[in-house]
Amino acid sequence: MRYITTPIYYVNDVPHLGHAYTTIIADTMARFYRLQGHETKFLTGTDEHGQKIEQAAKERNSTPKEYTDKISAEFKKLWNELEINYDIYARTTDQTHIEFVQAMFLKMWQKGDIYKDQYEGHYCISCESFFTKSQLINETCCPDCGKNTTLLKEESYFFKLSKYQDQILKWYEEKDPILPKNKKNELINFIQNGLKDLSITRTSFDWGIKLPKEINDEKHIIYVWLDALFIYISSLKAQNEKFWPAHIHLVGKDILRFHAIYWPAFLMSVDLPLPKFIGAHGWWTKEGEKMSKSKGNVIKPKEIVDTYGIEAFRYFLLREVPFGNDGDFSESMLINRINAELSNEFGNLLNRIIGMSQKYNNGIITQNKILDFYKNELDEAMQYLKLAIDYLENLQCNRYLEEIFKALSVANLAISKYEPWNLIKENKLDEANALIGLCANILAKTSILLSPALPNSCKKISQALNFEISTINYEKLIINNELFNFKATVCDVLFPKIEIKQPAVKQEIKKEEKAKIKIEDFSKIEIKVATVLECQNIEGSEKLLKFQLELENKEIRQVVSGIAKYYKACDLVGKQVCVITNLKKAKIFGHESNGMILSAKYNDKLVLITPEQLIHNGALIG
Repeated sequence: MRYITTPIYYVNDVPHLGHAYTTIIADTMARFYRLQGHETKFLTGTDEHGQKIEQAAKERNSTPKEYTDKISAEFKKLWNELEINYDIYARTTDQTHIEFVQAMFLKMWQKGDIYKDQYEGHYCISCESFFTKSQLINETCCPDCGKNTTLLKEESYFFKLSKYQDQILKWYEEKDPILPKNKKNELINFIQNGLKDLSITRTSFDWGIKLPKEINDEKHIIYVWLDALFIYISSLKAQNEKFWPAHIHLVGKDILRFHAIYWPAFLMSVDLPLPKFIGAHGWWTKEGEKMSKSKGNVIKPKEIVDTYGIEAFRYFLLREVPFGNDGDFSESMLINRINAELSNEFGNLLNRIIGMSQKYNNGIITQNKILDFYKNELDEAMQYLKLAIDYLENLQCNRYLEEIFKALSVANLAISKYEPWNLIKENKLDEANALIGLCANILAKTSILLSPALPNSCKKISQALNFEISTINYEKLIINNELFNFKATVCDVLFPKIEIKQPAVKQEIKKEEKAKIKIEDFSKIEIKVATVLECQNIEGSEKLLKFQLELENKEIRQVVSGIAKYYKACDLVGKQVCVITNLKKAKIFGHESNGMILSAKYNDKLVLITPEQLIHNGALIG
């Protein structure tokens, strides 16, 4: 069984790109587990209590309940528009949840893990959290959001968080539950500095869950985080409690501490099992800038979807950034991925298979002789698909998609290399039909494995090739590496290419025109295609990256390029680039550079020059 959760999103504002990113990852994981045959539940919803909500409602001349009903409906509407296939939509204002939280509070109280005392501290309304003076920035600002805090002194109930410090550290060590792995060290350092008992009630506002009547203290409201976290279990009460513990809690990095420190301590206190994994992703910027209403650069997911389609939007968010890292949303990069990957590599392969099969064999595609002629290509594609499964199970969505597209490249390169049209001319019909069968089987296998990320497009491929995306066929095509026969039918273009409109900017007229060169001058420059094997930042330099590039015959070249401002090193590994290979060697920042990687720059925007399709390393550009 698999239980996947997003955070229950705070309803202080309408849903944005970050919410969509988390929910799309969760949706992809849930679809993947269903494909594998696991009984799966997927929860999302809204967190609706707290002082911040009370204030937001007041500012809009609304009651808290009216306000939360409206914003929660906005989230639900967006998930439906994005075709998010959730099983449970939970709200902390649901009566079943309120009663469950009160029962858990009472259990902690009866166990002796809650006590009453006076609390004085710096309170951040935005984060609904208290901080010590040593944690503040510039003595007054919240260390998480940067906003001013308020010094409060009030009576409070406390949870004995410090009691569970060693048990939490032991859980980290034995179960290794934090993804990505590097986030665990941040949590360990925080805990080892000493956990303080946690204030878990408030008396300064009314919008929240009252203490259980057995405690007989009506002026206190339960702390919003204790309230919110128990939604993951309270929502199963009406569904099926057998799904607890959660397989994955997906959260933004800003709320990792609440889920990876407070939450396990609460669960330990009430003797409930802990989640298997907690995955924390990064934040999104737009064109390198933090999104904000004041800047007018907030991305509305529905607008992107209306322009480019749901599947392209899903693909970009999952593919663009390694899980755990911050990402930058760029419309031009989205278009590039649509054109170069979704259109060229994925959609175009289907068109080629349909076209060739109908031209040469009335749409009939067989598996005959594939293993006789193209076993190496099939084995290579399957290696990539097996890796893709491992990456997705560890939330490395970008690597999952990268490996799947490597498998698609095997098929596309096989067509270019073996040229079935020439095989037909040479009367090598078995070879030609086997090649089409190879490509169709690779496309079917990739479509099954890609369907959690791109369900609609993969369904269209299954209909065009006349097979079903199902758990049974996942077992046959992916796990057992069986080969199928197909009957191809015409299909609409999956991802039409998008023309990039050039901005109507007047070009500056230069006083002197650059000298013209002759074709002989250009022919002296040797430009070749290379694959990035390794890429890393150069210590001490903010703009330099050091590349290890593979050319023809496994030749490795080291090249230094000043593009660190525009690209992250980890995102470039596996890409093909264009490089001038006959430059004299140079020393740059103490590192040898044997070539120059080509890029295009306009104003403050720079993009690498890359081949339209994957091609053999060392291919000459001329």
